Amino acid sequence: MIFYSAIQPIYLLLPLLGLIIGVLGSMLGGGGFFFLPVLLILLHLPSQMAVITSLIATLPICIAGTFSHYQKNNIDFHIAILFALSGIAGAFIGAEITSKINSDQLKIAFGLYSVLMAVYMGFSTWQKKKNESQGKGAGKSSGLSKIAKGSFFGFFAGIITGTFGTSGTAPVLAGLLSMRMPFKIVIGTSLLIVLVNTIFAISAHFLINKIDFTLVIFLTAGSAIGALIGPRLLMKVKIDTNENKLRYWYAAAMFAIGFLLIIG
Repeated sequence: MIFYSAIQPIYLLLPLLGLIIGVLGSMLGGGGFFFLPVLLILLHLPSQMAVITSLIATLPICIAGTFSHYQKNNIDFHIAILFALSGIAGAFIGAEITSKINSDQLKIAFGLYSVLMAVYMGFSTWQKKKNESQGKGAGKSSGLSKIAKGSFFGFFAGIITGTFGTSGTAPVLAGLLSMRMPFKIVIGTSLLIVLVNTIFAISAHFLINKIDFTLVIFLTAGSAIGALIGPRLLMKVKIDTNENKLRYWYAAAMFAIGFLLIIG
């Protein structure tokens, strides 16, 4: 069910927050991760409403970001299909999980997930940097390994998308990075996977949850613009020299948000 809430003064900050999240999301392969904390911490929305609002606000980032990266040949479609197929099933399971938990449980669960994924991403980045310093080749994943990783991380990402409305960016990135793909290909492929997961998660939630379209309009007004800016900025960043720093900063932000949600 769609409804329109009365405009609150804090809503005026949402386009700016959406812009920032849109830029970061299209540069880092997703973006919806940051919408849920904003909706839960700043606006104190009920969990189910926060999840579907986050999903819809993420959609412009995914669409604009995917199109921009497609134009720059930054998408591996074979890998994207592998992740997305298992992610669709996970998205419907996640939507069912959300319908059975309250806002406090959602905050704690999302906080724990954020901390765990931040630790994993930080450790994998440290290990990658260590291998590079020792002159070890990254190697390539075998076909069977890619199928196993794509199925596992794709399914996990789908569950996260459906449960938390955060696009499942972190597990998608973790899976793609473990395949030793170039960073720009990782970002473009991640956005396509997240787009598919988000569409199916919205479909699942639409049948059982209410949508505050006022919030959606304010958030997407900024996120859509940010999604167009992000890929252009990414082309100007020296990824080869800054990739590890970007991954560390992303992991640090995830850890901080997770910690705040757990203690809050």
